[in-house]
Amino acid sequence: MENSFPSVCTFIAFFFLLLVSASSDVIQDSCDKAAKGDRNINFDFCVASLEGNPKSKTATSTESLVPISIEMAISNATSISSIISKLLKNKNLDNPTRSCLEDCSELYSDAQPNLEIGGQAVESKDYGTAKTVISAALDAPVTCEDGFKEREGLVSPLTKENDEFFQLTVVPLAFINLLN
Repeated sequence: MENSFPSVCTFIAFFFLLLVSASSDVIQDSCDKAAKGDRNINFDFCVASLEGNPKSKTATSTESLVPISIEMAISNATSISSIISKLLKNKNLDNPTRSCLEDCSELYSDAQPNLEIGGQAVESKDYGTAKTVISAALDAPVTCEDGFKEREGLVSPLTKENDEFFQLTVVPLAFINLLN
């Protein structure tokens, strides 16, 4: 009797490659449709962020990418909150910058539960609620940046983070719009 181990390994490797290819197609297709439907979506960012998430490798549809993209936004909001906390510990921080960072901290603290509620709403297919609360979370990076812009001479130390959070939050919102 011949050893069937090599053929089993070959089959598993082939199946894995097929699965990865299929999930990449789902990501590409979903991001393409989202970018065409929403000018705020950066196609390359959408694809790169989702392909960089191991959970996306099992995605079979745009719908299956929504909770993954929401989790990514929640994780990013948590990370930004930590960055803000570290910045606020700087004793040499000027008062206007400190005030803006405190506002940003509050905005991101509110964004996290909104995204969590959005995720729960998606699970129950309540897309109206999901869109409302995820849209509310989308205000955090915009309002945070605006706070710095409104004060002459202030430069936001969070521009990169705000831009990334905006993209990570607008993606699930655009995906939900594709489902309706």
